[in-house]
Amino acid sequence: MPRDAIHIESRHALYDKHGYSPAIRSGELLFVSGQVGSGVDGEPVPGFENQVRQAFRNLEAVLAAAGCSFDDVVDVTTFHTDPETQFPTIMACKADAFPQTPFPSWTAVGVNWLAGYDFEIKVVARIPTA
Repeated sequence: MPRDAIHIESRHALYDKHGYSPAIRSGELLFVSGQVGSGVDGEPVPGFENQVRQAFRNLEAVLAAAGCSFDDVVDVTTFHTDPETQFPTIMACKADAFPQTPFPSWTAVGVNWLAGYDFEIKVVARIPTA
């Protein structure tokens, strides 16, 4: 089965620098790389809530580039540097992206390092048929 890379022009240099694709389309599925709260320059936006919201905006842009939306997401994995204190903020942002059932499956993982970030989200989405 072929795999096609999905690219975002405004952030292309960031992905080239680190040697990965924002997303890979394979068959009917889209595998989106972890998205963090970085601006176009690749630097973290200040403030935890701003990072989480920016990560969701970055995710939305990758999904849109593949013809998808949050409605097409079937599986979510999030990474948190301090889950106990961060969860209320994350849950509020997640509720904005996924406001109603059926919710995607979700795995939350506590980590101690995210390359200068405090939150990362990666997803698998179903690509809508034309």
